[in-house]
Amino acid sequence: MTAKGFTINERGQINSYAIEPKVYVEATPRLGFTGYAERLNGRLAMIGFVGLIALEVLTGHGLIGWLSSL
Repeated sequence: MTAKGFTINERGQINSYAIEPKVYVEATPRLGFTGYAERLNGRLAMIGFVGLIALEVLTGHGLIGWLSSL
């Protein structure tokens, strides 16, 4: 017997432990040219591009000039 998310034992006592959710396996592949991989690559590229612009603004040199001055 259940009562709004709780189970009741044979004595009528409410079990206050949570009911476990159903376990499922996501069928969408996470490898190869998937939408997930393309979004992740795009976001990482945007972070890298903004980082390079910030480097150029802060140092006054581009990436190659900054690396050659080290």
